[in-house]
Amino acid sequence: MKLVDRHCVHGAPPLDEAALSAALAALPGWQRIDHPGGNRIEREYVFKDYRETIAFVNLLAAMIHGEDHHPELRVRYRHCLVAWTTHSAGNRISNNDIICAAKADAIYEERSA
Repeated sequence: MKLVDRHCVHGAPPLDEAALSAALAALPGWQRIDHPGGNRIEREYVFKDYRETIAFVNLLAAMIHGEDHHPELRVRYRHCLVAWTTHSAGNRISNNDIICAAKADAIYEERSA
């Protein structure tokens, strides 16, 4: 089953190193960021103007609420940085983060087509 067809589950555990490496290999453009309290994955999306940026954020918000898994967003004029981590998994990366990253990419690709 494709990542975009999967859904987040409550209580998802953190991914082990092998699973995380494999998942990130399937998500070009996403990078792992390690920090003292855990880790996250993030990607910056680029748009032609603010209107396009906000249109993406609105579509992303609909997906986020449907999955009940919320990222950190940093919105600027032509950019939106999306960062995922799973707080209930000790601020570590879980399958929920990978699923939502794939769904965010699909939204971006559809808007860019």
